[in-house]
Amino acid sequence: MTPEPAARRQFADIMARPDEEVDLAQAALLIACEEYPALDVEGYLRRVDGLAREVAARLHDDPGPRAAVRALNGLLFDEEGFHGNQEDYYDPRNSFLNDVLDRRTGIPITLSTLYIEVGRRAGLDVEGIGLPGHFVVRVDSTIVDPFHGGAVLTEEDCQKRLDRIYGGRLKLDDTMLAPCERKAILARTLGNLKAIYTKAGDFLRALNVVELLLRVRPGSLEEMRDRGMLHASLDCYALAAGELEEYLEKAGNAPGHEQVRRKAAELRALAARVN
Repeated sequence: MTPEPAARRQFADIMARPDEEVDLAQAALLIACEEYPALDVEGYLRRVDGLAREVAARLHDDPGPRAAVRALNGLLFDEEGFHGNQEDYYDPRNSFLNDVLDRRTGIPITLSTLYIEVGRRAGLDVEGIGLPGHFVVRVDSTIVDPFHGGAVLTEEDCQKRLDRIYGGRLKLDDTMLAPCERKAILARTLGNLKAIYTKAGDFLRALNVVELLLRVRPGSLEEMRDRGMLHASLDCYALAAGELEEYLEKAGNAPGHEQVRRKAAELRALAARVN
């Protein structure tokens, strides 16, 4: 059996901690190690720390929330030039924090991750807000959209964004504005990557992402099922059959279980013929 990569073991160790003890930037960079095994995680963390020190210095005389947003926006967007990648939104590099730092572009959740971690390291109260279809942050009581240059949003603005995505079918409620836990932010980042790789037919990379998701959400039935399906796509018939059978044992009569059962039986037959 191939030994587990050191970065993945470190990621698992971090995911075993209480949510408030998770260093979001470090965990995001460990995700990137799946693509960049030799990544200098500590070097990139020092860059985030440097941005935070600059923000903290600007807040010496006025630590209030309005000044905090001005300082974060001024540094990250006006001076450093971070911006949302609207031209190539589904480029996997948008999901890797090292690439976001190097290329100064990303998607809502990774730009929000950077905003959160620079703010927290500067001593500010910054939380993620997982709106359906779009990720933003809250600085104290102010909602900010890092993907759109740090635009300050009202709840009406949030509803307008939902309307553009869902055509008016989804109404904003308080649960959508609740703070997002750090592990949930990481799971959402990984979910984006999984969808990108699966759509591209890059099943090995998608499988690696599922392995990380199972560290974030141990025992997730969805990820257990998808791991089996991805192993099937990689022609690992016996392994895939075993994983799908384990999923069926734990999932009971979950929606789609009959389809999964047929797939597992098909894979068992294929494995028997190969052997």
